[in-house]
Amino acid sequence: MDGRTLQEVAALAAAAMPGVSLTHPFGPEHDVYKVAGRIFLMTTEVTGEPLATMKCEPEHALALRQEFPSVRAGYHMNKRHWISVAAGAGITQELVDELVRNAYELVVEALPRDRRP
Repeated sequence: MDGRTLQEVAALAAAAMPGVSLTHPFGPEHDVYKVAGRIFLMTTEVTGEPLATMKCEPEHALALRQEFPSVRAGYHMNKRHWISVAAGAGITQELVDELVRNAYELVVEALPRDRRP
């Protein structure tokens, strides 16, 4: 999967979740996906490389960075709780779908019950 496809897969997965909004608070080149006003996914290009940056549990983030060379600490985000994913060996549609779903669930679980979609 190339970088553009990775971003498209992430965007489609995010859009399928309840209560998600697409915003551009950092400019038109950054697609920012939020649930109840909280970011769980961003897509953009860094030095010409399409990336998807998403929230991730610290232990899972570490394991993913060790397993996949194209998974790095989150670009311009908390390096412990965010990952940036680029196209690369082993990065599949299923993996991207799972990572986006996990990012969404992490944010929703932290919301007060009355704000959850």
